[in-house]
Amino acid sequence: MHTPAITGTGVYTPENVITNAELVIAFNAYADRMNAENADAIAAGQVEPMQHSSEEFILKASGIENRYVMDKTGVLDPEIMHPSLRQRTDEEPGIMTEMAVDACRKALEQAGRSAKDVDLVICAASNHERAYPAIAIEIQQALGIDGFGFDMNVACSSATFGIQAAADMVRSGSVRAALVVNPEICSGHLEWRDRDCHFIFGDVATATLIERIEDAKGPHFEIISTRCATAFSNNIRNNNGFLRRSRPDGVADRRDMQFMQNGRKVFKEVLPMVSKHISDHMTAEGFNSGDLKRLWLHQANKTMNDFIGKKVLGREPEASEQPNILQDYANTSSAGSIIAFSKHSGDLEEGDVGLICSFGAGYSVGSVILKRHR
Repeated sequence: MHTPAITGTGVYTPENVITNAELVIAFNAYADRMNAENADAIAAGQVEPMQHSSEEFILKASGIENRYVMDKTGVLDPEIMHPSLRQRTDEEPGIMTEMAVDACRKALEQAGRSAKDVDLVICAASNHERAYPAIAIEIQQALGIDGFGFDMNVACSSATFGIQAAADMVRSGSVRAALVVNPEICSGHLEWRDRDCHFIFGDVATATLIERIEDAKGPHFEIISTRCATAFSNNIRNNNGFLRRSRPDGVADRRDMQFMQNGRKVFKEVLPMVSKHISDHMTAEGFNSGDLKRLWLHQANKTMNDFIGKKVLGREPEASEQPNILQDYANTSSAGSIIAFSKHSGDLEEGDVGLICSFGAGYSVGSVILKRHR
């Protein structure tokens, strides 16, 4: 048996930024247009008027200030309200592959590795741009990796579930090194016309290189243990899929074909599940809250993260103990905890222990306990 370690991470950040102010202007223009078009029905009490959004509402509800997206022109056009991405030919790299390759190259460079050192690519993301062939195999080809690849989807927990799968294969000896990559185009499945959620998501890609600890060429994180759990719930759901056209009501613009959630139920049900999951995982591995130097949590909502941090540590976490990046990136689904890890891990000292945790639709939760080595 071998000991797996994270030896490199990479983050691809799109060039386009949408501020809360820009988002509010676009949404309110759309709301005004819809209210004008439905004025008679609104006056008759048949339709509820759309409320305006505001910067204050967004910040209080989420802690988000900005988000990066692959396209902002379509999102901010009140006549469109979704990304405008060109159709690519089958001979061109897919947009997810393009994002992923950038993140993977950064992870390989950090680890002092090249594509020839990698045996496996796992593309773990909440939404894939096509059913097949696997995005992971396209990434593998684009990087020039010999070996194999496959896609997986556990929504916002995809990164930690992917890390567990890769770590297990490194541990068993079936692969020597693996890239877990999370290209998330969340702007494509967000309903930008819904006031309750129009501010939540952004786009990004992250990559994590996992290899045998004895092969590490520089500072790295030993993967001490991984743990995953799921419990079915409809409270976060997206009903889009290839069977849509086969159903009598398979219209393209159905609301449930985009991201939907019952936020209050998610908050009430997921937070205890995640807090207990982390505590149980740490206890099983012989750690207590005092041993934990850092928590890299899924970046969905600041209030949620503050709650989890307090439960796990038994006190209010310091900013350095639980770094947040969602104010800049928004919710980037599976990539969020990896962005936090990538940007806020280099300062840890030899022997420091930290924990990556992601959670979301499923419900799903995955945690990875790490130890720093220099």
